[in-house]
Amino acid sequence: MPLLRVFGPARDAAGTAGEQFPGADVGAVLDAACERYGPGFADVLRRSAVWLNGEPATRAHAVGDDDEVAVLPPVSGG
Repeated sequence: MPLLRVFGPARDAAGTAGEQFPGADVGAVLDAACERYGPGFADVLRRSAVWLNGEPATRAHAVGDDDEVAVLPPVSGG
């Protein structure tokens, strides 16, 4: 199963840094995560970038068992 890694506010909302989720594409993995982690996670996800194996991805990108989907919330700094 693909591994979902989450960072920053997404990690806070999920209560974990990562977990495996079933799915044939990025969208299915993200949907399963939203179902498990709830509306707080879904809200952060709407503002986040999603990457697949270190590259920007869309919900339609296919995933396999050895893939990593990462949710990268926007960061601010000074």
